[in-house]
Amino acid sequence: MKLIMIFVIFLLLGAFFIITNENIHLKNKSEINTFAKLYYNWFVKLGGNAKTLTAYVAKLEWMP
Repeated sequence: MKLIMIFVIFLLLGAFFIITNENIHLKNKSEINTFAKLYYNWFVKLGGNAKTLTAYVAKLEWMP
């Protein structure tokens, strides 16, 4: 349960950072579409980075 809450908080913080950095006001449909595109791109990049990190960690020599 804690892990899910941490994940949701992380996703919400990402959304808030996108909204503030891009100065998006979620009052009209065009800005909501802009936010959705930016958030989707951020989420895809997050997945790609996680994949890269996992591959790098898997290739490390863990035994002494």
